[in-house]
Amino acid sequence: MWASVAKRLLRSKVQFSVAYTSLIVQRNKCFPCSSLLYLSRWQHSAPVFEQTCSPEAMIRNVETLDAERFVCVHWEDGGHSLYPYVWLRDNCQCPQCFLHSAKARKLPIENLDVDTGLRNVDLTDANKVSITWPDDHKSEFEAKWLKKRCFSEESRAEMQEELFLQERFYWGSDLKIPTMSYEDVLRCDKAAFKWLSTLREVGIVLLEGAPIKQGELIRLGRRIGYMRHTFYGYTWQVQDKTDANNVAYTSGKLSLHTDYPALQYPPGVQFLHCLKQAESGGESEVVDGFHVCNQLRKEDQKAFDILTSKQIDFTDTGVDYCDFSLQSKQRIVELHPNGDLLRINFNNATRDSVLNLPVEEVQPFYDSLKKFVNLMNHPKNTYYYKMKPGQVVTFDNWRILHGRKSYESGANISRHLEGSYLDWDVVMSRLRALKNKLQNSS
Repeated sequence: MWASVAKRLLRSKVQFSVAYTSLIVQRNKCFPCSSLLYLSRWQHSAPVFEQTCSPEAMIRNVETLDAERFVCVHWEDGGHSLYPYVWLRDNCQCPQCFLHSAKARKLPIENLDVDTGLRNVDLTDANKVSITWPDDHKSEFEAKWLKKRCFSEESRAEMQEELFLQERFYWGSDLKIPTMSYEDVLRCDKAAFKWLSTLREVGIVLLEGAPIKQGELIRLGRRIGYMRHTFYGYTWQVQDKTDANNVAYTSGKLSLHTDYPALQYPPGVQFLHCLKQAESGGESEVVDGFHVCNQLRKEDQKAFDILTSKQIDFTDTGVDYCDFSLQSKQRIVELHPNGDLLRINFNNATRDSVLNLPVEEVQPFYDSLKKFVNLMNHPKNTYYYKMKPGQVVTFDNWRILHGRKSYESGANISRHLEGSYLDWDVVMSRLRALKNKLQNSS
């Protein structure tokens, strides 16, 4: 797991030494950020963030390939990159074509000649590619900027990983939940970056030491950006309630599920803050849904194909923040256009009795869903833990299925969690901003 984290952070010029095991945050007053990472298996040293000394991209020469309408950049390291004329003109970085204060293109596509040629291309003394276009407009491109946007398959893959952090560490019952200090992620950028990057790769991080009072999740949400408001409010209280409007608001067992597939765009990240824990029962369970999907694809391709192709109805009706009547259509397993796993949409409580499938496809659907659920609940895939007051579990709601064992309830509230949601767009925005801030301060 941590090898891939280090690989990614090395590419993004933020480096730390880690190994696969649980994260346990300790305090050290010698550092501006008190979060130090001690590894329980090998007791490695704390992570060190530093600017790496990667060689500067240097250009040997440039040439034009007029037949293909490419500019070919030959690099000093022996490689070369091809850049289409139209792409270069579209991405001119001059003030007339690009608003640098907003990092946004000014050149309208209506004014772009998609069949443009070029008059001249030169390599300047400053190691920049200078182009003169047929209308005498001039563009200059820095070598580093061009290198990052190389169209080779390897370069494009590296850029996509840098932008979206797509690498995943899959786990089963042997999970050791990465654990960090709640206060550290609130006040230390390095700790916050470590938290969110681990959340992205592992899918779950436990924060410890949060004040045991309602409203703390609002502080945590603001640390990232803004929270997702739903029909249950910005935050919601998971406790045994009379005439509950959600099965989570009972003391019964909750089967493994993702939250809110009744929304067409379900929340990406969920926080649960433990304020009170039941003396008996109430253990949480989590499953890496992507890991289970990979198992299903390997063991029963037909079942996997059904769950990734058939749209199923979900519904949620009631009154909370306001009255609501939701309907959505979701594939149980949603894929990227490239076939990668994107999101799991499964909540048996809100799966509608309306099933918009031809009658002969109903039985195969149930067979496929049952195989998927059986794999979820297999002991090799399920991890159990019991939250303590002051802990906040943060997890990927598109990937991690979570559930709860039943607990004893009485006249007084015996178990109380406060929950909230964020969208992945907001979380990824903060993650990129933190990475840039750490790079610039190194």
